[in-house]
Amino acid sequence: MTKIPRPARRHLLAVTAAALTLGASALLPLANASAATGCTVGWSTSSWTGGFTANITITNLGDAVTGWTLGFRFPDAGQRVGQGWSATYQQSGQDVTARNVDYNGSLATGASTTIGFTGTWTTANPAPTSFTLNGTTCTGGTTPTTPPPSTTPPTTPPPTTPPPTTPPPTGTTPVAINGQLRVCGVNLCNQYGRPIQLRGMSTHGLQWFAQCYNDASLDALATDWRADLLRIAMYVQEQGYETDPTGFTNRVNSLVDEAGERGMYALIDFHTLTPGDPTYNLERAKTFFAAVSARNAGRNNVIYEIANEPNGVSWQTIKNYAEQVIPVIRANDPDAVVVVGTRGWSSLGVSEGGNSTEVINNPVNAGNVMYTFHFYAASHKDAYRAEVERAAARLPLFVTEFGTVTYTGGGAFDSASSTAWLDLLDRLKISYANWTYSDANESSAAFRPGTCYGGTYAGTGVLTESGNFLRNRIRTPDTFPTS
Repeated sequence: MTKIPRPARRHLLAVTAAALTLGASALLPLANASAATGCTVGWSTSSWTGGFTANITITNLGDAVTGWTLGFRFPDAGQRVGQGWSATYQQSGQDVTARNVDYNGSLATGASTTIGFTGTWTTANPAPTSFTLNGTTCTGGTTPTTPPPSTTPPTTPPPTTPPPTTPPPTGTTPVAINGQLRVCGVNLCNQYGRPIQLRGMSTHGLQWFAQCYNDASLDALATDWRADLLRIAMYVQEQGYETDPTGFTNRVNSLVDEAGERGMYALIDFHTLTPGDPTYNLERAKTFFAAVSARNAGRNNVIYEIANEPNGVSWQTIKNYAEQVIPVIRANDPDAVVVVGTRGWSSLGVSEGGNSTEVINNPVNAGNVMYTFHFYAASHKDAYRAEVERAAARLPLFVTEFGTVTYTGGGAFDSASSTAWLDLLDRLKISYANWTYSDANESSAAFRPGTCYGGTYAGTGVLTESGNFLRNRIRTPDTFPTS
């Protein structure tokens, strides 16, 4: 087979992803924001054992404000803010502040805005009884309501009214059982609000290995491998999207259809690697995700990965990029899960000397978001696993790419480290996609070179050592809860 040019691989990484801004702070008004002279606050929660979702409606009864800070105090010391939306949150002890985001900072007299967050509690979950807006006490507050706890966490962001009872699944595929996915707390959850783990494979670059993704190979992935997930790796540079935006968009949409027909989830990967600054491709990302989210908005099997492996830039730069791309997706597909890349080749900074704290303390200002972690088992071992374990308690993580070999995509298959990694991901219910479902001439590929020019993909005879290992792990039965 003629060798197809491709970049030397890889990167790497480390750890974790998502939850919301916890840390130092006090109940202080925003600088340069005019004070409100009156306000009301409506507080409602949906609670389950150890956790809750709070919806907060703020109504300004005083002068118009151009920026606001809501302050309140949790009555119980065990209550903690988790992942939030429509505001940025900080907590110090039992005191919490919520500050406006760009689109809801202006509140005219009589105007309202609704914000919310998921949280945790240990011994009790009473509602706050006093609120301030820009330092002024809200005196006309609506009586907070706190229904009794249930045992099942809701989806995120939550509905404002109780959802209807979800009927039992009518099929046996991953999508038929789990339906539309949501982020709940630090987990990926199904239509029943229960944490699940998806296991699957990533394509290689569509510009080089299009021949590997046909009816026979995708049938094998769905029925022989029994995979839940197909990651569609669409390179932006390196003879990718930038050379033919329409053609690559159509190819991605076609593979979304193919995955859906087989009951698998489709993870659309905007595969940026070089340059490492995602803002270099900001306008391309907006154009691409506007197109694919509009086209696939009616589907319940699509997940969006908006930046593969940022590198050489700060987490704040990545966060700013995400907060410009996510609204483009939400305008068409408000319910889909979005996965955000992290610093240091999606290592949350570990491969550049950082750790997950930067994301924990400064999460993306959007709901239904997860954070990317990548690893290559022969290169990234105990220190990386320890950081994932630590971060997973605070952030919803998705391993959208990993290899069983070195970060170059080559080298010997590392059985011990690969097994340790997948055992950890299984225990923490972290979803994953392996690099790669291709016959690339490298040890990270699942198929032996030349396989994609034949017609046989099922069974073990066409697989590499890495492919055999992954097939054996992925095809073990899923445990998708439905009640």
